[in-house]
Amino acid sequence: MKFGGTSMAGTERIRRVANIVRRQQAAGHEVAVVVSAMAGETDRLVNFCREANPLYDPAEYDVVVAAGEQITSGLLALTLQALGCKARSWLGWQLPIHTDNAHAKTRIGEIDAGEVIASMQAGEIAVIPGFQGLAEDGRVATLGRGGSDTSAVAVAAAVKADRCDIYTDVDGVYTTDPRIVAKARKLKAVTFEEMLELASVGSKVLQTRSVSLAMKEKVPVQVLSSFIDDDAPLADELPGTLIVSEEELEGLDMESQLITGIAADKNEAKVILTRVPDRPGAVASVFTPLAAANINVDMIIQNVGRDKGETDVTFTVPGADLVRTQALLEEQKPQIGFNRIITDPKVAKISVVGVGMRSHAGIASTMFKALADRGINIQAISTSEIKVSVLIDEDETELAVRVLHTAYGLDAVEDAA
Repeated sequence: MKFGGTSMAGTERIRRVANIVRRQQAAGHEVAVVVSAMAGETDRLVNFCREANPLYDPAEYDVVVAAGEQITSGLLALTLQALGCKARSWLGWQLPIHTDNAHAKTRIGEIDAGEVIASMQAGEIAVIPGFQGLAEDGRVATLGRGGSDTSAVAVAAAVKADRCDIYTDVDGVYTTDPRIVAKARKLKAVTFEEMLELASVGSKVLQTRSVSLAMKEKVPVQVLSSFIDDDAPLADELPGTLIVSEEELEGLDMESQLITGIAADKNEAKVILTRVPDRPGAVASVFTPLAAANINVDMIIQNVGRDKGETDVTFTVPGADLVRTQALLEEQKPQIGFNRIITDPKVAKISVVGVGMRSHAGIASTMFKALADRGINIQAISTSEIKVSVLIDEDETELAVRVLHTAYGLDAVEDAA
């Protein structure tokens, strides 16, 4: 079981979490719990680091920011003990959760789970701080922001759990953001691949790394809300959204649908390079320096060449990287040989995701026609096996999501509770 920052924000909420955990153990389960820091606490600790030294040492930064989860793991263990449960906290270095040495953005290697499994078998609830582990250099290390979901999946794989339940402030995965589309429906199940695509294109429910790890380790994940009444059904009765393999989805006897969800991401910026020489190696000279600077390029369009052996190249980068991208390209202008850079930070990427695309034609044309009928201009397109993404004007984001949600028949029926 994993509980996020909003679920752990204060003594009252921690008591609520402890009750959910106690009930799950009382139903006959051996339970391990992974917790995030209290909402806002990690930001507070990061700011302390910046104030102390703007060019902070990542290893010392990890010492500071790992404290948030250490506090909540101890508090939850204490609260469980007050409810009459056997419980103890296991810090990242005590299991240990082995990681590499890339402090502040480390990756999990392996977890020595023998002792924690023995304690769970003896009826003790294991409370583990997310986001932290033990680096090769023997120091505490953190997984980067949002890393607690990844910790939870890794622990679930290590203890060979039947399921990893991720409790958050939403009660599942929806066909789109319910704040944009009131008729968005909660999905009973989605595949790992669909969740990966949704997470990577703007759905904020789960962190991408945690989904890819669950897929690799074949750990079924369930997303559900911790903001439930004491008499709410247990997680075993599946009130949330299950994230499973395609084979397991078929085994659940679910009615497969063509499109699973629509995601929107406003964290995109468009870059156009005009009159790039139309010759071998020209495009490589554009993207090699960006790759070296760890700037992720998403959509790429190379226009049809002009008469003079020139072409325009359009691509998108994360909005936060736009200034750095511009500076790098201006620096490389003599080598690339383009005429000028045109940028637009006011764009959004809208994505339609679903494994049903593999076997059905016409998904993209439905998208293009629905947007055209509402006068929404498409500036760029990219596709994968189970996703079609388009770039549009940021101001039309909500309209586009609503239009597509209806076009693919995802709107909830009025009388369906």
